[in-house]
Amino acid sequence: MNTNNELILQKESVAKPIYSLTPFTLLDYPHKSACILWFAGCNMRCLYCYNPEIVFGKGTISFEKTLQFLKTRNHLLDAVVFSGGECLLHKKSIAFIADVKKLGFLIKIDTNGSQPEVLKELIQKELINYVALDFKAMPENFEKITQSKLFIPFEKSLLLLLQSGISFEVRTTVHSELINKKDIQQMIGYLGNTGYTGDYFIQHFVNGAPTIEKLGHSFKELEKENLSTEKIKVHFRGKL
Repeated sequence: MNTNNELILQKESVAKPIYSLTPFTLLDYPHKSACILWFAGCNMRCLYCYNPEIVFGKGTISFEKTLQFLKTRNHLLDAVVFSGGECLLHKKSIAFIADVKKLGFLIKIDTNGSQPEVLKELIQKELINYVALDFKAMPENFEKITQSKLFIPFEKSLLLLLQSGISFEVRTTVHSELINKKDIQQMIGYLGNTGYTGDYFIQHFVNGAPTIEKLGHSFKELEKENLSTEKIKVHFRGKL
């Protein structure tokens, strides 16, 4: 049975869903200035996750306080990036995104794809402009890497985005102990078969970073390979 203190903490987590806020970035929304809202909590436990403090942490900022901040950034920032954790887990996220959109900002969503119904509603209501979809692994490796059984929801999200016409990118974090060249080639083939064309971003694991699971040294062998196809261009970049 929950104690009073536990109930208070749960209510505070709901009332303050945002773990922290990055007030300015030129890196997270292509060709736009933005701020980043880091939402607490996630339904995956990716072994290489760089944000364990966000995944396991409690929120510290309310939607109301965030809106107050964003009103001071009108005409100073182009966009707001919703990240995490998993930003689409929160029950009031759709209404909050609508409030932010009304302020005139472009909206980018960073998501693991586990909430296709929420994503569908956001698309139908024309509330988002850009999506970064994390492609963790093919089904045979997905559960090991993410500690979840959420590949099918991810796949639904990918298909939704393909049908939507919204600009989006697909990206994968690679630790050489978990994903190799053959795995990436299978993932590229899978994307091609779904009809995805465009950019596929690969980020190498950054050795020494605090992560959910202690992992060995990761080697950057993939950068020596030409992985691009006629329809999908593979890019390597820094920490996502």
